[in-house]
This record gives sequence, structure tokens and C-alpha cells, in this order.
Amino acid sequence: MAVDVKYETSAKATGGRDGAAETLSGSFKVKLATPKELGGAGGEGNNPEELFAAGYAACFIGAMKFVGGQEKISVPADTSITSTVGIGPRSEGGFGLTVALEVSVPGMDKAVAEDLVAKAHQVCPYSNATRNNIDVKLTVA
Repeated sequence: MAVDVKYETSAKATGGRDGAAETLSGSFKVKLATPKELGGAGGEGNNPEELFAAGYAACFIGAMKFVGGQEKISVPADTSITSTVGIGPRSEGGFGLTVALEVSVPGMDKAVAEDLVAKAHQVCPYSNATRNNIDVKLTVA
């Protein structure tokens, strides 16, 4: 599948889950810490699953706005998504992720919101990257 790249960014991580990561532009830096649930010390710092959850939620709202624009549906400014990312061992070996996106679209008819979310799931780059690889559960609150 060919992609006509319109934007590209790079980030560098050092030290793995107990290290740090930053964009090469210097606009974003984060200290990383392994959660206790995964055998780490926990404490201050974020983990890759938190970063993935935040990125997926923000990107999905962008996809909703894109679809809304095409269909002349105004996506409210206070639209929010709570993204829950799980990690654990897979029955096939290795580790896998799960994702649940809970979408809140204040003031929008639930049926309209559900249709918008379903269509956004077809165009969102994160959804396309995870399709047939990660179980993604979508709900409209």
C-alpha cells in the first residue's frame, strides 16, 4: 500500500522503558518508567502505552473532524475520547495490545455520533495501522 506522505517526524528513545524519549525537533521530551504491573519500579515517568493512548485519542478526534467536514456535521469543540490501552502476553507468544475508545460527543444525537465514529474508524491512521492486529473496541458515551 502506497502512502503519499505529507508530514513526517522522528523521535529517539534511549534506555527502553526506563529511559527517555524525545522528538528530534526538541518540542517534546518524556521520562519513561516501567509500571509495577509489568515488573518495573513505577514512579514518575510515562510508558509507551500511555503515549499510544494519548496519540490514538487525539488522532481519532481529528478523523472525526475530517469525516464531519465531508458530511457537513459539526463536531463539538468539547468532543473527547478516553483511550484505554492494555498490554499483556499473547496466547501465540510475545506481547499484544488492546484498545478501547470511549467517545463523548456532547449535544450530538447518539445515532449520528455512532455513525460518525464508525466512519472515522475507517479513515483514522491509527485505526488503519492497528486493523486486524489489535482488538479496538469503540463506544459512544
